[in-house]
Parts: sequence; structure tokens; C-alpha cells
Amino acid sequence: MSYSISSLDELGGGYGFRKVRQPLGVTAFGVNALVFPPGYEGPNHYHDQQDELYFVHRGTATFSFDGEEHEVAEGGIVHVESTTHRMISNHTGDDLVLFIVGGKGGYVERDGQLVGPEDLAKRQAIKEMEQ
Repeated sequence: MSYSISSLDELGGGYGFRKVRQPLGVTAFGVNALVFPPGYEGPNHYHDQQDELYFVHRGTATFSFDGEEHEVAEGGIVHVESTTHRMISNHTGDDLVLFIVGGKGGYVERDGQLVGPEDLAKRQAIKEMEQ
């Protein structure tokens, strides 16, 4: 299969992990969603090799590193290197939904290719919006 489509609701309900990788057939990196209830304090943890990138999909997360707390609102992005100790909590009265991507192995150089000549105008249009 060359693509798959789902939603967080289709991948589970309630609190805890929503496994994304296996249901969608992702093999190049780890990926999960995590739903915390109001007032939940997550475990302090680290990884041996895998860096993680956290996206705050809904709510406000509190990330703790070396005794320092950082509130990250909806839409925020946090990168954490593998061996960095981190604790993620939900100190609010609302649910917290995180989307988490993890991996190891480094960057792949830009290798995107346009499919047809009409796609060049689309690419140029988005570049103009960035400025």
C-alpha cells in the first residue's frame, strides 16, 4: 500500500496511547498520539537512542527538563534529544492531546520531485506566501 488515512478517533478512545505506526503501516519512524486527562503528571523518562518530536495538538502541555517547566500551548512543537530526561504533564482542566514522532538515523537531504509541470506554479505560489 502506498498510503493510508485514519484519524485519532479511529485509532482509539479514552486516555493513553493511540498507536499510529502499525495501523497506518509506518516503518521509517515511530509515531503515536497520547491523550492525557486533566491534572495528569506523566513519568520522567528518556530514550537510549530515539529523539522525539512532540506536537501539542490540543490543550496545553507542561514539559519539565532538569527541574525547569515549560508550558507549551496548542500548536507548539518540542524537540527532545534521546537521552534528555523529560516529563510531560497536563496541569490544566482540559484534555491534552500530543502527537509524537520518534526516530534515529539522521536527515535525508531534500529529495522531493514535482510530478508534472503544473506543480511548479503551485510550489512557487507557496514560496511567495512564506515571504
